[in-house]
Amino acid sequence: MKTLTSFSKRNLVTFSLVISLFSFLFYAYEDGITGRTLKSSQPGCLCHSETNSPNVNVVIEGPGILKPGETADYAVRISGGPLVRGGTNIAVSSGTLLPGEGLQKIGTELTHVQPKIPQGGEVVFNFTYSAPNNPATVTLYANGNSVNYSGTEFGDSWNFAESRTIVVDNTSDVKDEGMINDFYLSQNYPNPFNPVTKISWYSPTSGWHTLKVFDILGNEVTTLMDEYKSAGNYEIEFSAKSDGISLSSGIYYYQLAIGNFKETKKMILIK
Repeated sequence: MKTLTSFSKRNLVTFSLVISLFSFLFYAYEDGITGRTLKSSQPGCLCHSETNSPNVNVVIEGPGILKPGETADYAVRISGGPLVRGGTNIAVSSGTLLPGEGLQKIGTELTHVQPKIPQGGEVVFNFTYSAPNNPATVTLYANGNSVNYSGTEFGDSWNFAESRTIVVDNTSDVKDEGMINDFYLSQNYPNPFNPVTKISWYSPTSGWHTLKVFDILGNEVTTLMDEYKSAGNYEIEFSAKSDGISLSSGIYYYQLAIGNFKETKKMILIK
């Protein structure tokens, strides 16, 4: 029987140490990590893969318009990928984040306490956001990882959420040009939804507001608004089952047009 030489033993020990260190580097953050959203200079969950995956869907849900100092509930939803467990990192440009169940606050950011088990095909992290006391345009950032929980980093995936803009405005007066100067269409919330969701937007000028819903083929489903409005913040409720509408599960689009401004966003109906 052959025995290991001292050289072979040293190589085996070195290899074992490298593997141990490698495993530590990738799994030392199982209890959460911050500084990995698009707000950071080093974004991305690179310990799970070198690039983000389009197969992982990460969505930030919550109001797109708040008053100064107002507090509201938000959520990060993660779906797709292996998703045996899911984790997140959440950051904001200004204001205060407060963790919900399964989250912890490290510095000014939120991250998971431990990878969370999915329910109904998705992992949801709820949190609270308090707006700054002065009018501002705030950005919420998040990413989510979808892991196979195999004990190695192989086969894991992650992606960024679309950064969410929150208009913080005292709606009683929008005449101050230094307050908010741009049109803004919020992501609907909740999203995915069943059967009711809300759509909000901000217009810095008076004009004709047209808000329509289309199916994935581009066919118009309904017109939610088509009237002249003053400058300001607006919110409207859309039901997938009312007024002669009975939509099936799938992807839909809503489009806002005000003068030369036009923007379209995607929403998902899940029954």
